[in-house]
Amino acid sequence: FQDQAMMKTMSGGNCNLNVPAKNSYRMVVLGASRVGKSSIVSRFLNGRFEDQYTPTIEDFHRKVYNIRGDMYQLDILDTSGNHPFPAMRRLSILTGDVFILVFSLDNRESFDEVKRLQKQILEVKSCLKNKTKESADLPMVICGNKNDHSEIFRKVRTDEGENLVSSDENCAYFEVSAKKNTNVDEMFYVLFSMAKLPHEMSPSLHRKISIQYSDTFQQKSFRMRRVKDMDAYGMISPFARRPSVNSDLKYIKSKVLREGQTREREKCTVQ
Repeated sequence: FQDQAMMKTMSGGNCNLNVPAKNSYRMVVLGASRVGKSSIVSRFLNGRFEDQYTPTIEDFHRKVYNIRGDMYQLDILDTSGNHPFPAMRRLSILTGDVFILVFSLDNRESFDEVKRLQKQILEVKSCLKNKTKESADLPMVICGNKNDHSEIFRKVRTDEGENLVSSDENCAYFEVSAKKNTNVDEMFYVLFSMAKLPHEMSPSLHRKISIQYSDTFQQKSFRMRRVKDMDAYGMISPFARRPSVNSDLKYIKSKVLREGQTREREKCTVQ
């Protein structure tokens, strides 16, 4: 994620962690309103479920890992279900590396929205791939949330969700409950496996470290007496800020221009 010769710096308080760009990824969470996108993100970051609903405009989170001495960075973009700015949603897709598409099992319209989003992601990424000549796969999970509700409220059958991913080995389907924390960890495990990322990025497979240990966090010899048998640690950056739209646009532009194509190109429009 960015030129591999560059390094990304995550700064906050006394925290100053350098992560190789090749180990930096962006996860984009998309779906209609009130389907539980932010609840799934909250489960991933801190293992909590928030009962109170707060509409999301766009939330940005960052988690940094030390896994067997190697540093990784995962930026998480929790998008609005109302998508009031279509260009911003398209830009989020262009800059995303892995995707989670969320719908509610008791809401047929939210499932239809996921089908539209899946199509849009494939179209946008195909356009970008043609310009950059990339051969990378597109890891994606489609997530039916609220499977803790009674079957009488279900509006989407399991086989309908499975059909969306049946022809793509880099796309998986899960029915989860963010409220009951059912299948959430398994979903992330499979997503990271498809993305060829360390399994230890999954919430239950690393030790959560406080910001107070940030000075020694990136050292290969980093160990704590209580967790001496662990070799995977994760830490949430409390001061992470979303890169600017201008930065994202420059990233996309540089990604295309790096291929050395000097002829007039058909543009992958952001609008």
